[in-house]
Amino acid sequence: QVQLVESGGGLVQPGGSLRLSCAASGSILSISDMGWYRQAPGKQRELVALITSAGIITYEDPVKGRFAISRDVGQNTVDLQMNSLKPEDTAVYFCYAIRRGVFYWGQGTQVTVSS
Repeated sequence: QVQLVESGGGLVQPGGSLRLSCAASGSILSISDMGWYRQAPGKQRELVALITSAGIITYEDPVKGRFAISRDVGQNTVDLQMNSLKPEDTAVYFCYAIRRGVFYWGQGTQVTVSS
């Protein structure tokens, strides 16, 4: 089992920044991909960004150029730096990890972008 704990959500004005962090514990050996999904009210959960164990990064189009994902393999953490936030970025953000083909999820952290 892998446990994931997120932190760093909150309320921010449009154009502002937030940094989300996720710490993995438990059976952390053999974790391959880690990343972030988000789910806005009334919408399906969608991928935001991911980073593989080899450091290959993928961003979905809505966040390209504004968000940056990073990973510390030794500390078993993955962060998401979010800049130039827009109201449409408002969602619950979920950290995830894949270990041996199994998805593990954090509990989610709320990000609200509003003036």
